[in-house]
Amino acid sequence: MTRLVRGALWVIFGLFFLFPLFAMADFSTRNLMAGGRTWQAWANLVSNEALYQSIIVSLLLAVFTVAAMLVLLVPTMIWVRLRAQFMGRVLEFLCLLPLTIPALVIVVGLRNVYLWVTYFLGESALTLTFVYVILVLPFAYRAIDAALSSIDLQTLSEAARSLGAGWLTTITRVVVPNIWSGILSAAFISIAVVLGEYTIASLSGYETLQVQIVLIGKSDGPTSVAASLATLLFGFALLLILSLVTRGHRRGGRTPGVTT
Repeated sequence: MTRLVRGALWVIFGLFFLFPLFAMADFSTRNLMAGGRTWQAWANLVSNEALYQSIIVSLLLAVFTVAAMLVLLVPTMIWVRLRAQFMGRVLEFLCLLPLTIPALVIVVGLRNVYLWVTYFLGESALTLTFVYVILVLPFAYRAIDAALSSIDLQTLSEAARSLGAGWLTTITRVVVPNIWSGILSAAFISIAVVLGEYTIASLSGYETLQVQIVLIGKSDGPTSVAASLATLLFGFALLLILSLVTRGHRRGGRTPGVTT
């Protein structure tokens, strides 16, 4: 009986979440003029130059944001836990602070700073990386913090240091393999946030994927819906990969050894 109820609940939840996706797929492949089905809206994701360029820009932003976030956050969190534990609350407060600040305030507050950024780096949409790193900090911090809390960081680092490993070797070859699931979680969540962000890019005047989707939606609904659905499916794929990787990591159940 319990299995039957559980199966029924899974079916209900599946229908609840999948029906909107089915409706989007149906609308994006429907020929509104002649009837029948067409894949023209999906072909426009590549053939439409403005939309194609916005996809490339958003993917590059996601890559640069994840790289900058990991380089900035992972060593800092490890160092605070090992050498400056009194700064833990301060670091947590600073990382979670963007959750309480509206996107409009962030754009206005960084406007003068971005005058210098555009002066040195040009008016490229890729300069949004600096803002997006701030935007993803709360989500990345929680994921990495949970992973660090699950290991004995002090013992691992002291063991590596006693064997002659430097700090860079300790972080990259000892600590990172033990918090790999947390790093992947932070990276995938950050990618999803960047690909779905609209307000900051729109207010800053840059044409990222979400901004272009809104613009195309005013004249070509099916293409706009196809781009939105592709973004959602990409996000679901990342979450599925994360689930499979973390499950395989847990089944492995063995802590990587200390190597130098």
